[in-house]
Amino acid sequence: MSLPNFQSVAEMFRWRVQETPNLDALLRPAPENTFEALSWLEVKERVDAVSGGLLSLGLELEQRVSILCNTRVDWIIVDIGIMCAGGATTTIYPSNTPEECQYILSDSATRIIFCEDAGQVAKIIEKRAELPDLQQIIIMDGDGGYDGFVMTLAELESKGLAFNNEKADALNARIAEIKREHLATLIYTSGTTGTPKGVELLHDCWVYTGESLHSLDIMSTEDRQFLWLPLSHSFGKVLEVALIVYGVPTAVDGRVPKIVENLGIIRPTFMAAAPRIFEKVYNKVVTGAQQAGGAKLKIFRWSMAVGTAVSKLRQQGKKPTGLLRLKFKVADKLVFSKLRAKFGGNIRYFISGSAPLSREMGEFFHAAGMLICEGYGLTESSAASVINLPTSYRFGTVGQPVPGTEIKIEPTTGEILLRSRGVMRGYHNLPEVNAETIDSDRWLHTGDKGELDDDGKLRITDRIKNLIKTSGGKYVAPQHIEGAIKAACPLLSQVLVHGDRRNFCSALITIEPESLDAWTERNDLTAVQMPELASHPTLVAYVQSAIDNVNASLPKYSTIKKFAILTADLTIESGELTPSLKVKRKVVEARNVAILDSFYDGSIASI
Repeated sequence: MSLPNFQSVAEMFRWRVQETPNLDALLRPAPENTFEALSWLEVKERVDAVSGGLLSLGLELEQRVSILCNTRVDWIIVDIGIMCAGGATTTIYPSNTPEECQYILSDSATRIIFCEDAGQVAKIIEKRAELPDLQQIIIMDGDGGYDGFVMTLAELESKGLAFNNEKADALNARIAEIKREHLATLIYTSGTTGTPKGVELLHDCWVYTGESLHSLDIMSTEDRQFLWLPLSHSFGKVLEVALIVYGVPTAVDGRVPKIVENLGIIRPTFMAAAPRIFEKVYNKVVTGAQQAGGAKLKIFRWSMAVGTAVSKLRQQGKKPTGLLRLKFKVADKLVFSKLRAKFGGNIRYFISGSAPLSREMGEFFHAAGMLICEGYGLTESSAASVINLPTSYRFGTVGQPVPGTEIKIEPTTGEILLRSRGVMRGYHNLPEVNAETIDSDRWLHTGDKGELDDDGKLRITDRIKNLIKTSGGKYVAPQHIEGAIKAACPLLSQVLVHGDRRNFCSALITIEPESLDAWTERNDLTAVQMPELASHPTLVAYVQSAIDNVNASLPKYSTIKKFAILTADLTIESGELTPSLKVKRKVVEARNVAILDSFYDGSIASI
C-alpha cells in the first residue's frame, strides 16, 4: 500500500490516527515494572491539546519551539504537537550546560521551550536575561512559577482544550497552511569539534523519510519497537517517523540504566542502537565466558565457531544442512538462545547508526541469530540515507541508498556525496557554510570517505577530517583500526588512534568498567585499582596482545607502535563524548597531549 501525498508531518500523523485509531501507539513506563499503552486516538487527543495550547500563545508558522528533555512519551507528543501547530521543533540535549542551551536558544530565536523538570528549568532561568526572544517555559514534571513565565504542561494542555473548543476550526486551518517547504525541525549537531550548527529540516524532509522507509516494508503494526535513543538526535527522529508511517507500537523510555530490565518487559521485535551498546553486550558476554573458564569457555568458543560458519552461509543466502545444522541446534540451545533472551527473546533485527559498527561486531551477533542492519546518514540528510535490510545485507558496509537517495563518490578525494529530498534546507544563519556543504546541483558533501562495491553497497572508510597523514605521507583511516582493536579485546571501551603529522601511529585506550572486575579477579589483581592498574604489566601485556593481532593484518605504516591505557573511561559528562557517543577526538587529544608527545620523544617529527 502506497502512502497518500502528504504535505506535512501533521498530515502524516492525522492519517495514521485515521488508519488505526484504536491500536497501541506509544507505551510509557508504569508502576510495578509495567508499561501503559496509549492508542493512536489517545495520542491525538494530547497532541491536539498541545497544538491548541501553542496556538493560544500566538505561535506562528516556523517559529521555533525547543525541547530540553530526555527520551519519553511526552517528548514525542510535544514534538508532534509543535509541528501540527506549524512550529519548528528545536532540539537540545538534556546534558547541555546552561551556556550551551543559551547559545541554541539565542541562535534559533526560540520563543517557547519545553523543559523536563526543575533542573532543566534552572538552566534556562540562569540565562533568562540573555534570552530576549524567549517568552514561555513549559515544565513537564514540576510546578509553574516565576510570575507565569513557567507554565506546567498540564496547564498548557488545558489551555489548548479550551482554545480548540472555542475556535473549533483553528487547528485544522493551521495544519492546512503547513506545506512541504515549511521548517519542521531545527537540530543542532552535537559535533565532535567546534560550535554546533543548526540543521534546518523541512516537513518535506520527514515526509520523504516516511515515504522511503514505508517503501522498504521492514516492519508492521505486528512489531513492537523499544525506543530509548535520544530524540534530540536525528536518529531518534527517524524512529519517530517510522512509528508513524508503520503504526508500530513503540515503548519509550530513555533511561539507559533501565535498558536491560526494559528489554525483558517489552520484548521488542525491533530496536535501534548506537554501536557502543552492542560493544558493551559483546564485552560482557565474552569476558563472562572467560571468567567462567573450563568447560563453559570451551562450549562458548565451540558455539561461536559453529555460529560463525552458519553466519557465513546465511550471508550467502544459504541455510546450514547436515552435521552443521545439528551442531548449530546444540550451540543455539547452550549459548545463543541465552544471549537472545537478554534482548527479550523476540528480536527480528537491530538497526545500528550514528557511528561505525565493526564487521566483527556484526558477525558476532549474527552468529548468535541476531542480525544488526547498519545504516548511514547525516543530520544534514535527515539521517536515513543508506541502510542494510533484513533481506539484503553485507557486513562491513552500510547497505544501499533508500529509495529516492542518490550517491556518488567524488573521484579525487573519495568523498561521499548524497542527494535527496531529505537533504537540509541549510545551516541556520550560516550562508557561507551552506555554500561549502551543498553545491549548486544540491549534492550534500558529507565529509565522509567511502566506496561502492559491485552490488552498490556503500562502505565507509573514515571521516575525511579524521584521516591521519603520517609524516611519511601515508594516509591512515583510524576508525577501522579502532573498531578492530575493540573487537580483538573485549575488555576495552574506547580506542583513539593518533598519528597525524607524526612518524608512526599510537593509541589512547580506555577500559570498560563493567568488565574490569571480572578480569582482575581472573588475573589475581583485585587488590590493584586504577590508576595503578592502567600501567600494570599484566594488563598492558593483555592489551598489547590484541593490538599485535590487529597489527598483523595492517600495512606497516598504519600499525600501532605505542599506546597508553587511560585511568578513566570517556564520558558525555566529562565532555569527551558527544550525546550520540562519538569520541571528541580533539578534546581527548588535547587533554592527553603530554602522553601523546611522550610517545614520540627521540623520534623524528614532521615540521
